[in-house]
Amino acid sequence: RKHDLDEVKAHRAAQQIINPKGNRKVFSKKSKVVKVLKPETILARARSMRNHSIRYKRVLKKGMQKRASKTQVVKTKIVIPDGLDDVEQEQEMQREVKYVANSVGGKLVFIIRLREPNGMPKNVKKILNNMKLKSSNEGIFLRYDETTKKKLHLIEPWVTYGIPSKNIINDLIRRRGHGKIDGKRIPLSDNVVVEKALSDETDGAVICVDDMVHELHTVGSEFKKVNSFLWTFQLTSLSTKFQKEKLNYKDGGEYGDRGEEIELQGWW
Repeated sequence: RKHDLDEVKAHRAAQQIINPKGNRKVFSKKSKVVKVLKPETILARARSMRNHSIRYKRVLKKGMQKRASKTQVVKTKIVIPDGLDDVEQEQEMQREVKYVANSVGGKLVFIIRLREPNGMPKNVKKILNNMKLKSSNEGIFLRYDETTKKKLHLIEPWVTYGIPSKNIINDLIRRRGHGKIDGKRIPLSDNVVVEKALSDETDGAVICVDDMVHELHTVGSEFKKVNSFLWTFQLTSLSTKFQKEKLNYKDGGEYGDRGEEIELQGWW
């Protein structure tokens, strides 16, 4: 109805002339300003994303500066075996262990993703996806070179990493190892699976789990093929309530470069 529309348009034009700033009842200075209260979770997520984006840009531009040592850092730690009954046994069985507290000088690192994507910048998410770490408590092996080192510095608050020993690599592959065969996740329960998948690709250099462990530990000539064959490791989360709620992988938590100390954690 054209005449009704014309009346509406004329009324609006008249109101615009009378009150060019809009509706005085809603936007008047005398009336209270309406504030939209957002849930604290949304505000915290936005704050976290903003802070991590600032950190990402700083590290990308200036590097870690003094926060990452270029030399090996050796520390000591008192280790007490589990399952002891009383304090006297703990004092008798405890021993002091020396370990390298960073990954400087290592050829291989094992990387574990710690956190969910809440408050995660897009750049960090892209790097984690390229590393195939798409959810928390997943782990991968990577060759430790300058490119990997720079990427790990950029995503450090979201991961923990360190130098795995040959025993840890062997345990991981035998207990939690899966291979990628025709796009399917196949457990490495038998050496026949490894031989069928890798024997032709490596010209007979890798035909069993022990060969895989050797190639990974030494970062040999067939490292790339072996590592591509392995599926991302699904690890158990740290189970204690204190580690989950209080530490939260910051303020003394487990994120960042752990060096050889990664063996002393409870991921396996």
